Amino acid sequence: MRRETTAPADDVATLLRSAGLRVTAPRRAVLTWLDRHPHATADAVLAGVRDELGSVSHQTVYDVLHACVTAGLVRSVQPAGHPARFERRVGDNHHHLVCQDCGRTQDVDCVTGDAPCLAPVDDHGFGIEEAEVVFWGLCPACTEKRRTA
Repeated sequence: MRRETTAPADDVATLLRSAGLRVTAPRRAVLTWLDRHPHATADAVLAGVRDELGSVSHQTVYDVLHACVTAGLVRSVQPAGHPARFERRVGDNHHHLVCQDCGRTQDVDCVTGDAPCLAPVDDHGFGIEEAEVVFWGLCPACTEKRRTA
């Protein structure tokens, strides 16, 4: 079951404060931009935030993303062979579909619901909290491109 885990732009300041983070223009801009652009790369976030704020450094955006991931406000998805992607949907048990050609990433809800949705044969003493599944394939646009090539 999908649980809403993002906040409207008006609530971003409250969200930041509740996570123990100072409210800054770059943090507000990054979280607000990610609400509208899930699964964005750091470079895409940088471009979007620069459009909104004007001048902001690469390092500032990376620092904001790191702080928000650490605080649990943003999730980092790192599909093999593709740049990390960032999303605001956190705290639920969902997985991702990733296009092998273009890297498009899409949320897919877990069938079983609760985390972890899979259990290893042997946990080797680990306390398992989450299982992350990445489904690889071709998105509709890349499938069509290959079909007509």
